[in-house]
Amino acid sequence: MQNFNLNDSQQYFDVLKEIGNIGAGNATTALAQLLQCKVDMKVPQVRLLEFQEVGAAMGGEEQIMAGVYLLVEGDITGSMMFLLEEKAAHCLVAKLMQMPENAEGEFTEMELSALKEIGNIIVASYLNSLSVLTNMKIVPSIPDLSIDMAGAILSVPAIEFGAIGDKILLIQTQFTDEVDLDGYFILVPDLESYNKILTAIGM
Repeated sequence: MQNFNLNDSQQYFDVLKEIGNIGAGNATTALAQLLQCKVDMKVPQVRLLEFQEVGAAMGGEEQIMAGVYLLVEGDITGSMMFLLEEKAAHCLVAKLMQMPENAEGEFTEMELSALKEIGNIIVASYLNSLSVLTNMKIVPSIPDLSIDMAGAILSVPAIEFGAIGDKILLIQTQFTDEVDLDGYFILVPDLESYNKILTAIGM
């Protein structure tokens, strides 16, 4: 098995981009079912970035975000993160709980619980599509939820990512209902798992 390097080939990037598209599409379907309303998805933007560029790509490291973080186990190991801008998080929680939207301010315990459930379902549906595509067992852990500045939230996967390389795949998905909501997926498999994913899909 050849060693995978994110910098090696446009072909690798195209394959990972397609995985991102399929995963984001699956997550959008799950979100629509959860909210019981029509949710459209614009074509995801998939970018290969230096890790230190990720915060800026999401609107700046000081932007307040809601981040759902979990570990990935099974045939591949690593971690995954789904981030939403604070306003988008308030919007989704209000829809799920059928309450008037509170565009800012602190989340109540009930809202945090709802937000964790939204993130859990979105990330699980993304990983499920990857599992189906690669025919591999992928088991997500119980997610952790953090409301903080983007830079602080990203410091967790940044530590793990140091062992892989200097590039990361950031998948930006814009969900549209009455309003546009930006969500960001970051999948950080360990180095061996990148090889397994690419081997599973015939590369």
